[in-house]
Amino acid sequence: MALIDIQVPDIGDFDEVAVIELLVKPGDTVKAEQSLITVESDKASMEIPSSHAGVVKELRVKLGDKVKQGSVVLVLEGQAVERSAVSVEREQPAVAQPAPAVASVSSTPNPQPSTHNGQADLECDVLVLGGGPGGYSAAFRAADLGLNVVIVERYATLGGVCLNVGCIPSKALLHVAAVMDEVAHMADLGVDFGTPAVNIDKLRGHKEKVIGKLTGGLAAMAKMRKVTTVRGLGQFVGANHLEVSETTGTAQEQNGSKKVIAFKRAIIAAGSQAVRLPFMPNDPRVVDSTGALELKEVPKRMLILGGGIIGLEMGTVYSTLGARLDVVEMMDGLMQGADRDLVKIWQKMNAKRFDNIMLKTKTVSARALPEGIEVTFAPAEEGGTAPAPQVYELVLQAVGRTPNGKKLAAEKAGVAVTDRGFINVDIQMRTNVPHIFAIGDIVGQPMLAHKAVHEAHVAAEVIAGELQGNKELAAAAFNARVIPSVAYTDPEVAWVGLTEDQAKAQGIKVKKGLFPWTASGRAIANGRDEGVTKLLFDDSPEAHGHGKILGGGMVGTHAGDMIGEIAQAIEMGADAVDIGKTIHPHPTLGESIGMAAEVAHGSCTDLPPAKK
Repeated sequence: MALIDIQVPDIGDFDEVAVIELLVKPGDTVKAEQSLITVESDKASMEIPSSHAGVVKELRVKLGDKVKQGSVVLVLEGQAVERSAVSVEREQPAVAQPAPAVASVSSTPNPQPSTHNGQADLECDVLVLGGGPGGYSAAFRAADLGLNVVIVERYATLGGVCLNVGCIPSKALLHVAAVMDEVAHMADLGVDFGTPAVNIDKLRGHKEKVIGKLTGGLAAMAKMRKVTTVRGLGQFVGANHLEVSETTGTAQEQNGSKKVIAFKRAIIAAGSQAVRLPFMPNDPRVVDSTGALELKEVPKRMLILGGGIIGLEMGTVYSTLGARLDVVEMMDGLMQGADRDLVKIWQKMNAKRFDNIMLKTKTVSARALPEGIEVTFAPAEEGGTAPAPQVYELVLQAVGRTPNGKKLAAEKAGVAVTDRGFINVDIQMRTNVPHIFAIGDIVGQPMLAHKAVHEAHVAAEVIAGELQGNKELAAAAFNARVIPSVAYTDPEVAWVGLTEDQAKAQGIKVKKGLFPWTASGRAIANGRDEGVTKLLFDDSPEAHGHGKILGGGMVGTHAGDMIGEIAQAIEMGADAVDIGKTIHPHPTLGESIGMAAEVAHGSCTDLPPAKK
């Protein structure tokens, strides 16, 4: 028997995540792929499985600890076997490897596929399961490449969570909130519009019109491309067949009818769903992001469970409409993933929205009372303190999302699904079954629509290349260096690539270019000079002090609209001179990127000279 260190595997772009649940203890016997701990990021909670079977000898983590790829979870006494991506046997030094762009096909046991002997109602070259940004992008790209495509979507319209109950409606409401806040500031400049009168019904109608315009456009484009859309819940019944239980209404009511679709290739794009804490009461005053976007009414007092992007965005909307906010977060800061200096600026600007920001605190119970939801808190770390129970008119659960991999009967197609519900893929988005691909939230972090779209194009191109004998298309791969993240709050916070915190933790020497917006003519003219733009360049000895850009971030209005330039600079391997000598229009907020590069280079004339 060997002592084996079980480590945290690739968890995407997240440098550190918090341990929120211990699922085993010393002395327990565990199986391979059995979940060991639950961790939480700003986008999702996930379970970390064991790569080996054996007996737990020692736990190396406790509740509230922060872990990352390569962190040792526990020591297992088990049979020494071939090394996998998530464990290192004790005889070898543990070395954390760089995380790949997507998860690689792992040692998750491969199930035996079922055989479907019945008739098929439809046949196609490519079946796409899920109509979100990844799903419809895959379907449309495959159709544009000449393939016969069927897309299966459970809801009445294409667009998935993002367009129907996520990214788009939240941004429609955030725009309204931003305009309301901006108008309030105008009084200080001599233009007073008075107190706004909010018509909730009309505001809700505006949000629905935005959704309708986009989803209607998708339906039209599907028709133009001759993509067949089948509405229903899809489950595999064989390696080349999917059974669809047709749905009706606005949700997922099944009408009893079923269809079987035969396919040559399949792309799984079934997405994720919001995590619901088991101890929260089943009460209309307890909502997830979908429920919050229904905007039924504005509470006087609202609790946000989780200090990540989704909760803070919805909190911004409700706060501007009149709600007072509390937020509870297990970790030591809000908006994990972004550098603390950027978040500090955001938090200072938004302090007026919050009555309480409860960090290193967890929610342990809740009960429904006539006057509201009473929530009880506890310290997340031993020796900490927690506030007394509080009553709220609305509680928003924003503690992450979990993938839908276990809802698809994927095992009947032979597709391996992890304990956490993820489907592992290679860089061509191929699962362990060669003719079945997977993209989007279901293949791992980060759970972002723009990542899913690029993965979708790869999968569609590989399939078209294989079916049509096109070697160039068949060689497509997802090899993005970086994936940007944006919090569409006010001010916005955006970042991409290596953060300053990550550089310090990994011992990477960087040169920082920091440009404060107090020196930006456009920001000052806009009355929004609280922002900063930060770029990080490789400053290792071999880079001679002015190496390639490794990452960047910014906080300020329209930060999300500008972060793409930094992402492109990283993809192209630009250095400080490349960016600084690119002429940016003046006066704009975007020129702060060029000036931040000049700061790193030592040639910026819009700031006082650096001290020597």
